[in-house]
Amino acid sequence: MGLTEAYYEFFIGLSANNNKTWFDAHRSEYEKEVKTRFHDFVESVLAKVSELDARFSSLVPKDCIFRINKDVRFARDKSPYKLHCSAAIQIGGRKEMSAGGMYIEFGPELCAIYSGVYMPERDELQKIRERIAGDLEGFERVISERDFVAFFGGVMGDKNKRLDPALMLAAKSQPIIFNKQFYVRHLIEAEDTLAENFDDYVVKVWQASESYNRFIAGHNE
Repeated sequence: MGLTEAYYEFFIGLSANNNKTWFDAHRSEYEKEVKTRFHDFVESVLAKVSELDARFSSLVPKDCIFRINKDVRFARDKSPYKLHCSAAIQIGGRKEMSAGGMYIEFGPELCAIYSGVYMPERDELQKIRERIAGDLEGFERVISERDFVAFFGGVMGDKNKRLDPALMLAAKSQPIIFNKQFYVRHLIEAEDTLAENFDDYVVKVWQASESYNRFIAGHNE
């Protein structure tokens, strides 16, 4: 299952008319071509992921899908709607952001699949750094796997300038230890999301992150 041209056409129209009046006038189009389509797509991906990892089997799309409405309370841009659909296919749903699942986002401006950890808490950040420092060779093997490199290239994230002195020696060998975030990203052309087997492709990308996620989550310990 994939997305449709009508899905993207809605967002193209919304980008030029990001207001409630236009949205209400096109609500039926949104419900059919965007909301329902994305719901069914996430449902299909969830079913395929659950076949590989039973821990995802209790999830339903509503646990994973984010609202299209933006939180504009503290934003300079007061346009009320996002220009994409997104979901966290994650054990625990969209409120849980630990390693193991994926975040997907599809819109005319960006189509991407993310995994890893985006904003680890302070204690978890320290544990991730210690895991890498404690097994530099193992971590290098994980991030050098063929599919990991092919789909993600490498690990992304902002960096700290300073570290716990105990980690500095290891960080000289593996600068990723300086990261504050440990996420990976795979970019996709919107045209490619229209393929009938695009849900299978999303799962394949997610599988390429499995060894990496297991490492940073400490499941190999």
